[in-house]
Amino acid sequence: MAYYIDLEKITIEDYKEILKSATLIPSWRILREDIDKNLDTIKAQGVNNLAGLQKALKDKKRVEEFALQSGLSEDYMNILRRVINGYQPKPNRIKDFPGISETIVIKLEAIGIKNTLHLYDKIITIKQREQLSAQTGISKEDIIKLAKLTDLSRVKWVNHTFANVLLLAGYDTAQKVAKADYQQMYEAVRKLNQEKQLFKGHIGANDMKFCVEAARDLDFEIEIGYQ
Repeated sequence: MAYYIDLEKITIEDYKEILKSATLIPSWRILREDIDKNLDTIKAQGVNNLAGLQKALKDKKRVEEFALQSGLSEDYMNILRRVINGYQPKPNRIKDFPGISETIVIKLEAIGIKNTLHLYDKIITIKQREQLSAQTGISKEDIIKLAKLTDLSRVKWVNHTFANVLLLAGYDTAQKVAKADYQQMYEAVRKLNQEKQLFKGHIGANDMKFCVEAARDLDFEIEIGYQ
C-alpha cells in the first residue's frame, strides 16, 4: 500500500508517452522538445525508470553532474527534476484542514499522526478506520472525513484548502476526481466558492484539467463506500 505513485513502475519509455500526452504548464513545455532524443540520452546514462532519475537528480550537485555527463542542459534537467518530484507532493498537515478540530489534531498527534502521509496506512480499509476510531476516540464520521481528505491530498496540486473544497463539491475521493469531467468540476467548485467563499484567488478550468490528469496517475486503494 502506497501513498505515492511507485516511480519504479514508470519506465523512461513510459514517461515519453506520458509527457507527449500530458497537459503541461508553459514553463514545462521544454520537456516535449526533442523528447525521444533527450529521454534516450537519459536512458543511455543507465537510468531506466523515474525512481532512478529522481535519485540521479536528487540535488543541485547531482543535476550539474548529470547535465555534464549527458550533454543535456541544466535548465532542462532542473525542470525535469521539479516535474518528477511533483509526483510526490508534500503531505498536508492534519491541523491545516478547515473543519478539523484542535481536539482531533491533538488525539492524532498523540499517536504520531501529524499529516496525511502518516495517516494514510491507518484509513485504507473499513476495519482500519474502525480501529483508529476506537483507539483515538475520534468519531467514525470524522475518521471518514479525514480518510477522504487524505485520499484527495495524494493528488498533485491539491493542498489542504483545495482538498476541503473538492470534498464539499462532491469530488470526495481521488478516484472521483480522476473520473471527473474537468469542466463540470470547475463549474461545481466555482459555484461552491461563490456561495461559501472557501478560498481567495482564482482557479481556472485549466487548473482543474491538471488536477484530473494528476489523479489519473494514482492507484486507488482506499475502500470505496466509507462505511
